[in-house]
Amino acid sequence: MGKQELLQQIEHKRHELFQVVAKYGLSSDKTIESSKQLDDLLNTYNRLHLKTISQ
Repeated sequence: MGKQELLQQIEHKRHELFQVVAKYGLSSDKTIESSKQLDDLLNTYNRLHLKTISQ
């Protein structure tokens, strides 16, 4: 997965998370699951970015 594709997925998931929060609230299971998915994408991006910087 390329950096640009990953950034697009992050933005899509962020938008999705805002919608889930608006519909279900901050403490719902759906919100927590969506937040974890966004965290995974952000962690993947950070690993990719750090690898690029260290080379």
